[in-house]
Amino acid sequence: MLNIALIQKSVYSFISFLISVMSAKAISEQTGKDFLYKYICTSAAVQNRFRYANVTPETDFDRLAQEHPWLLTERLVVKPDQLIKRRGKLGLVGVNLDLSGVKEWLKPRLMRETTVGKARGILKNFLIEPFVPHKQEEEFYVCIYATREGDYVLFHHEGGVDVGDVDAKAKKLLIGVDEKISEDTVTKELLTHVPNDKKVVLASFIVGLFNLYEDLFFTYLEINPLVVTKDGVYVLDMAAKIDATADYICKAKWGDVEFPPPFGREAYPEEAYIADLDAKSGASLKLTLLNPRGRIWTMVAGGGASVVYSDTICDLGGVNELANYGEYSGAPSEQQTYDYAKTILSLMTREKHPDGKVLIIGGSIANFTNVAATFKGIVRAIKDYQVPLKEHEVTIFVRRGGPNYQEGLRVMGEVGKTTGIPIHVFGTETHMTAIVGMALGHRPIPNQPPVAAHTANFLLNSSGSTSTPASSRTASFSENATRGGASPAKKTKIGASVAKGTTLFSKHTKTIVWGMQTRAVQGMLDFDYVCSRVEPSVAAMVYPFTGDHKQKFYWGHKEILIPVYKNMSDAMKKHQDVDVLISFASLRSAFDSTMETMQYPQIHTIAIIAEGIPEAHTRKIIKAADEKGITVIGPATVGGIKPGCFKIGNTGGMLDNILASKLYRPGSVAYVSRSGGMSNELNNIISRTTDGVFEGVAIGGDRYPGSVFTDHVLRYQDTPGVKMIVVLGEIGGTEEYKICQAIKESRITKPVVCWCIGTCATMFSSEVQFGHAGACANQASETAVAKNKALKEAGAFVPKSFDELGDIIKSVYDDLVAKGVIQPAEEVPPPTVPMDYSWARELGLIRKPASFMTSICDERGQELIYAGMPITEVFKSEIGLGGTLGLLWFQRRLPKYACQFIEMCLMVTADHGPAVSGAHNTIVCARAGKDLISSLTSGLLTIGDRFGGALDAAAKQFSKAFDSGMLPMEFVNKMKKDGKLIMGIGHRVKSINNPDMRVQILKDFVKQHFPSSQLLDYALDVEKITTSKKPNLILNVDGLIGVAFVDLLRTCGGFTRDEADEFVEIGALNGIFVLGRSMGFIGHYLDQKRLKQGLYRHPWDDISYVLPEHMSM
Repeated sequence: MLNIALIQKSVYSFISFLISVMSAKAISEQTGKDFLYKYICTSAAVQNRFRYANVTPETDFDRLAQEHPWLLTERLVVKPDQLIKRRGKLGLVGVNLDLSGVKEWLKPRLMRETTVGKARGILKNFLIEPFVPHKQEEEFYVCIYATREGDYVLFHHEGGVDVGDVDAKAKKLLIGVDEKISEDTVTKELLTHVPNDKKVVLASFIVGLFNLYEDLFFTYLEINPLVVTKDGVYVLDMAAKIDATADYICKAKWGDVEFPPPFGREAYPEEAYIADLDAKSGASLKLTLLNPRGRIWTMVAGGGASVVYSDTICDLGGVNELANYGEYSGAPSEQQTYDYAKTILSLMTREKHPDGKVLIIGGSIANFTNVAATFKGIVRAIKDYQVPLKEHEVTIFVRRGGPNYQEGLRVMGEVGKTTGIPIHVFGTETHMTAIVGMALGHRPIPNQPPVAAHTANFLLNSSGSTSTPASSRTASFSENATRGGASPAKKTKIGASVAKGTTLFSKHTKTIVWGMQTRAVQGMLDFDYVCSRVEPSVAAMVYPFTGDHKQKFYWGHKEILIPVYKNMSDAMKKHQDVDVLISFASLRSAFDSTMETMQYPQIHTIAIIAEGIPEAHTRKIIKAADEKGITVIGPATVGGIKPGCFKIGNTGGMLDNILASKLYRPGSVAYVSRSGGMSNELNNIISRTTDGVFEGVAIGGDRYPGSVFTDHVLRYQDTPGVKMIVVLGEIGGTEEYKICQAIKESRITKPVVCWCIGTCATMFSSEVQFGHAGACANQASETAVAKNKALKEAGAFVPKSFDELGDIIKSVYDDLVAKGVIQPAEEVPPPTVPMDYSWARELGLIRKPASFMTSICDERGQELIYAGMPITEVFKSEIGLGGTLGLLWFQRRLPKYACQFIEMCLMVTADHGPAVSGAHNTIVCARAGKDLISSLTSGLLTIGDRFGGALDAAAKQFSKAFDSGMLPMEFVNKMKKDGKLIMGIGHRVKSINNPDMRVQILKDFVKQHFPSSQLLDYALDVEKITTSKKPNLILNVDGLIGVAFVDLLRTCGGFTRDEADEFVEIGALNGIFVLGRSMGFIGHYLDQKRLKQGLYRHPWDDISYVLPEHMSM
């Protein structure tokens, strides 16, 4: 019998190939102690609080001594603070030194390369602390670490460098999830070998330490040694990890935490750049540089797929040439993908390699990401870097599947032809990792790869097989005939208080979807329809941010309405046949909404899609679910699928993949995976090598998934329709060993094909952040290599690599068919489902005239664009408001003087007092209690030929006269003869003797900066004639702006004569007055509100009442 306890041995002895977790991130010793000193609550006297000094190559020791005077008076300890374990054993701790001794000790070490295990790195960050004289018997060891069932506190009465195998020696205390720790329990369980005079102090300190650990979301905290003397408690050496996903909870206490890179790997600026992109995006973007001089580069979509590709490269001998690890997933935008791709292309084209380089753009079959859209970003980057890519002899291999992948592959192939870069593209017809063998020369490159059915091919079954198993189909369709029922089963989880059902989903399963995920819901309804379900599987949606309403969806060809509720309780009361919840809640609200859902006994299964939920919250969800007998799928999952019955959210991808993978009816193979993307790849592999999938579940990539492998494997064992089981495990955890144990004990008798991804981990010399939070080997037994070996020894079918997984599955399936266990049946074609208009248009299958056209602004991309100019460039260029107006009104980048003139026009037209009609109307409206928009509109509606609207008219009249060759006097005489006013001439107050300074300012600017001012000169000549007749017939501000703008448009070099005339004709110049005067009108509105002016009524004595005489008599 397999000894599980043996497997769990040495949990805290982290090996050199430790694989970093996305959520649990190591912090520096200084950061850990800073948290401890700030927030620990204990009666124990914690000494040397905040007494540490940081030393880097830039440190000025004189200044350091001023900041920390104790450095000059006390004996000191110095050590590197770079996530290095067992520093004492490695001779990396200087003890009992004075400050000059510290300097001497640092000389041969600071900025020197050293080797720790397999890793080689530069020592560049050191910590100096006071030396604490003490006896050996005053040293203790304490460690707290998280597990699925709770947190273990380890304590040993002998600490220090020679502590040895603490797992075998130490006392252990498990504090279950939601349980409290007490000093009495600590004393009784942990301190049995501690001298009596130290028990009280240690008990108080350990309780305080545990509470700190919980409050600040630590996942690991080790102090060795912890020294207790008569003066108090000293924390000498400390190692810790915190749950980085809890940042939104702990930000106030954590502050801005810096997570240092693992020793042996430098922190590259490109990694920081991608990390910043990731933080600002809803998608996932990861990059780790392993060997910047390597010749094998990867750009992989999906967390699980990225591990599989790294495994395959290492398996085929490319570990020393593998340059990077990374992944992009979660439907990044075209711009985000472009930024990610150009970063990688920039890195790989900095140094040449004698054998050239290869770029592997791979991925599993996407569930919901538009592959063509993300490939557009990659194609842009390839075009930008085509010259260096050819200079470095880069060959690119592409393999991808998912929504619109054919278009993505076509575009990728085209860019290869147009740029001359060798690009080989493959789709779902090619095994996922086959391109690795091609890239590394281990398998030939096909000249004509098979062409898969188009994404638009919804109406045809593209499967090559015409048969399906009658037995499994019948079993699936007839199982659990009562709606919403779940069959009872043996308790499959140790410690669960209520047994969970063997059957999670049936053809009658009904669900509530939390979140306004209309695309996912429509995908579920389309799946229901092709599975010939009688009713939709989605009964209702819950969305707290809107009121109760109904949302329109399609059921086949007809439209249906699905109710949306503001709160969960209403949805549950009105839909009591629902037993499944699919939660698309965000990582911040998923915990609360899930805990609320579990209050309703009708719920048997919950799928949590969100990634990044703090582990402490997930463990509380698991505990509550176990107590209530609820199966939880996730967090960090795409969900699961039961062909012919039910699918969770986006699982299985779009309809073309549903049809291609035969997911509309049950097969004989059930699988369980961590990765959502890889689960879709399993759908593809299983459909090509067997009669198809019976059920598949992606349990999620987090360290503590709501349900584990054995929960589902044992369900499959007890399900008659399942004939064989496939498990895709991964590095980290020990769940696969429970499968080994169940096989050996004959609890599992059906054939199990199993492969654990992450075999490359043992080949890396330093830590690598894999895509899944649970991809973490804390000990040798948790590595993928060890688990694959154990599974094979237990009797599971284990391939040599992921490359051979399909072959093993086919071999086992063929054997079952030969034995008569599986009897294939004839295929039944599914109903046809029309394609959504929006998706058909995105695929380019239809076209429709647009309702609107625009040429000035585009907000659809990563960045707002004004007339082709990105908003960041608008600010960098400092073109100001005038330049921005030039882009949006004239679609030109105007000269600097033109931008200044526009801004001057806006300034001089901003206001002209409260007496003018527009301001008057605005004031009256504001005093009537109307809002700003109404008051502003009231003022703007007065603008016309008589008030403010003379700019266009003046420009047109003067231009026409000037262009026709009419002399100024002729123009004046003609206008008088026609009985028309000359627009832009005349002022109520100003005159030739009382000039308008606004006009003077603008006139001087035009004369000084404009290349030519012919029309302005013509207007000034007209002014001489009109003022000779009457002093107030001056060229007013409207007229000057009108004629000067015509000069600007005609002479700045940015417009043709026709374009300049067109802008005048369509009213662009009046826009200047409207925009400028709006500022004044708003000012008047705010002024009246601030002065609290009441309703305006015009006085009688200012009104002349003129009535007909017979009425007055």
